[in-house]
Amino acid sequence: MTQGLEHRTDALIIGSGAAGLTLAIKLAQHAKVTVIAKSKLKDGSTYYAQGGVAAVFDEDDSIDSHVDDTLIAGAGLCDRQAVHFTASNARKALEWLIGQGADFDTEIDSDGQSRFHLTREGGHSHRRILHAADATGKEIQQTLQQQARQHPNITVLEGYNAVDLITADKLGTEQSNRVLGAYVLNRDSGQVETVQAHFVTLATGGASKVYQYTSNPDVASGDGIAMAWRAGCRVANMEFNQFHPTCLFHPEARNFLLTEALRGEGALLRRPDGSRFMPDFDDREELAPRDIVARAIDYEMKRLGADCMHLDISHKPAEFITKHFPTIYERCLELGIDITAEPIPVVPAAHYTCGGVVTDLNGATDLPGLYAIGEVAYTGLHGANRMASNSLLECLVFARAAAHDIEAQLAEVQQRPVPPLPRWDDSQVVDSDEQVVIAHNWHELRLFMWDYVGIVRTDKRLQRALRRVEMLNTEIQQYYSDFKISNDLLELRNLVQVAELIIRCAMNRKESRGLHFTLDYPELTSDPAPTILSPR
Repeated sequence: MTQGLEHRTDALIIGSGAAGLTLAIKLAQHAKVTVIAKSKLKDGSTYYAQGGVAAVFDEDDSIDSHVDDTLIAGAGLCDRQAVHFTASNARKALEWLIGQGADFDTEIDSDGQSRFHLTREGGHSHRRILHAADATGKEIQQTLQQQARQHPNITVLEGYNAVDLITADKLGTEQSNRVLGAYVLNRDSGQVETVQAHFVTLATGGASKVYQYTSNPDVASGDGIAMAWRAGCRVANMEFNQFHPTCLFHPEARNFLLTEALRGEGALLRRPDGSRFMPDFDDREELAPRDIVARAIDYEMKRLGADCMHLDISHKPAEFITKHFPTIYERCLELGIDITAEPIPVVPAAHYTCGGVVTDLNGATDLPGLYAIGEVAYTGLHGANRMASNSLLECLVFARAAAHDIEAQLAEVQQRPVPPLPRWDDSQVVDSDEQVVIAHNWHELRLFMWDYVGIVRTDKRLQRALRRVEMLNTEIQQYYSDFKISNDLLELRNLVQVAELIIRCAMNRKESRGLHFTLDYPELTSDPAPTILSPR
């Protein structure tokens, strides 16, 4: 049976977090925009971000200082041009967001004037983090959602999975290769629909769901990275997956993150006996970059055979804690932990994908008409380790850059003839009667990625992981060919592809740098370069 409705739009945006919605709002001034969200509009990583957004607002701070801090955190692998571009456009992007209605915390200075309350996080030499208490992402997401939903040029499709990109090469057309749209699964009807678009933007977030323990929401399954790879785009630096040092260790809250701002405001990391350990690992102690803190926690847990370490801010006044961290305080209290009086059990968890689809400073990929912005992209900003609160910033800055680049091309592409795209054909497949295959492969993948491609790696572990992912890929491709697609099958297919990219990048890096730490190559090389993989 040939399926589905056909949608036509100027710009299709796959993903509905800070990057996707910022781009949608900017483009909607000049174009028809369609945004698809895998679940509800708010269910991406942006909504759950606690810490804040880095930008220079303090007169004692400087763009050069923000650049230098980012370069240091990136462990020699950042692209200086991308870092400077991001830092120099940060304030402008935040002022635009504030103009849309975002409300960040303020304080009264010594002259009685109101100013933004800026906090400090690991790797930053100054207080430069704008925040809305400890629920900054929620404030940003709700602000952008309100603007997007009321704009007449923006169509929002919730409960849609992107299946694959449609390109001129795939259709065998005579025109030069470019993206033409995408197939999308309507999760309510089970039908695959066709979206035809002059421009397609991937704003799908990262791939931390490839690991057994993650701080990310369920939708973070590497979809955009896998689709871009299948469409012929390069990816880079996939070996650098950031493990957030402090995820709550509790059976009822497996992915609840404890913001780095806690340590920025004085929280200390302690062993089960109450002793501190970060001074033994780094002069910056609790404010060292995330890769160092995560490895220190992992080392102490393995050395002591402990299930977790502890994060302690109870030495601060209770009023200070409840004012600055109300979300964390309330959630922990629900679980029987009073953070004003006792330490919080924590473990590292997969948190952020520093690599991704290779783009330029406009968010443009190798495939004409296709853009990638936010966590799905590799811009060169993060290098071997993302500095805290540069992620939401990247979403805002590169969404604005992509909007400007797309707007400059709109008049020309809107004049091109648009032949209809072929509908999705599932006449040769049947309903699956073996969902257990998906469930089993899902658990196997996430477990061996955690065990073999986690915080500490070896050549032998990576080789084992590669053998297993190759077998899984063969099984899943056969399954994909024989049966009707589902949300779980699409996510598993994408995660297995992304897992292979992570493993291959890790095998190519013969050193320990930033988030990639291997016992076989513990030293740094003298001439570091990004790890770039090409599907062609």
